[in-house]
Amino acid sequence: MNADATATRNAQTSAPILGVLAERWSPRSFDPSATIDESALTSVLEAARWSPSAYNSQPWRYIVARRGSETFNTILSNLSGWNQSWAGNASVLIVTIATTSDAEGTELQWATYDLGQASAHFSVQAHHEGLHVHQMGGIMADELRSAFNLPSNQTPVTVLALGTLSTPDNLANDVLRERETAPRERLPLSEILIVND
Repeated sequence: MNADATATRNAQTSAPILGVLAERWSPRSFDPSATIDESALTSVLEAARWSPSAYNSQPWRYIVARRGSETFNTILSNLSGWNQSWAGNASVLIVTIATTSDAEGTELQWATYDLGQASAHFSVQAHHEGLHVHQMGGIMADELRSAFNLPSNQTPVTVLALGTLSTPDNLANDVLRERETAPRERLPLSEILIVND
């Protein structure tokens, strides 16, 4: 199977949505020879920066690492084994961090929610730039905090793999290849709307 077979995995929506949202998906097969276009990376990070946040607190922080750097290897070694098997081919690995209290020690109650919004903006802009993102929760948060000397109010939440799509055949095993080409599924609207008066 070639990359074209997975490049157009458009969502089958029940109502029209923006193309960039319908086309966005989370591959695991990244081109290990592709380097990141720095202007595209800056645009993706800029999209995250302009995300809304509670009280304009902007509690998101990122550690950005390009493949081949010591920082990249540190992040990769602090992913779950499953994620380590494919994420090393991404052009960039990014630790997402929620700042959970301000300089005075006041809790930023919605920090993780705001970080999620910023990461969603990041993901949509990345797709617009012709890149793909896979967001991973299978990380060793305490080890990442220690490796990067993060203060107690900065919590690693996820790692984003960013890069150029490759063929599923480049993945390490059949389970990963099957997941890469499996149909995209979502619960129907009727199931996620608790009340819709």
